Amino acid sequence: MSYIKSLAQGVMLGSMSVVVASLASGCSGSHKEEQQAQNKFLVIEQLSNGKYVVVEEIPTTGPSRAIIRERGPDGQVHERLMTEEEMRRLAEQEYQKVQNGTSETVQPGGGGEGMGLAGTILAVAAGSLLGNMVANSLMNNSNFRQKASTVNRSAYSRSAKRSATSTRRSTTRRSYFGGSSRGSTYGGRSYYGG
Repeated sequence: MSYIKSLAQGVMLGSMSVVVASLASGCSGSHKEEQQAQNKFLVIEQLSNGKYVVVEEIPTTGPSRAIIRERGPDGQVHERLMTEEEMRRLAEQEYQKVQNGTSETVQPGGGGEGMGLAGTILAVAAGSLLGNMVANSLMNNSNFRQKASTVNRSAYSRSAKRSATSTRRSTTRRSYFGGSSRGSTYGGRSYYGG
């Protein structure tokens, strides 16, 4: 009987060590992957009202960076590259305004689309530039969430929103006896109910 007890203890000890090892390796590896996945390449465009919107957003494994399209005094569109350091500096300045309550990103109301350049960068790339804790704290503010949704026109943002709200489809079919029934497909099999 004692060999069963020692065998059970050995199995339990082995299982616990596997769980602890996988958690320890998972935490360190996933944080690195998550940070790399958050980096973004953005194309930010100035609107006629002087505000900015993101027109392209592409996840990248390299450093975050942005192309800024602005209208010059001559009416022509000029592009310039903004490095990750420049983006981080603007995001930090805007986050300080958030802390003081003076940032447009947390002000209630406000009409129209877009925000200032610093607010736009903060709204779209806070996680990759300032860390997930800052991004999560910002997303807890309903005014910030509402404003952030007005600056991102990118297809990447639209597809992320669409996949989050997708639902299971059901179909209506005519039965052999003339009635109709609603059916759903689960795992390749069709089930019909009346």
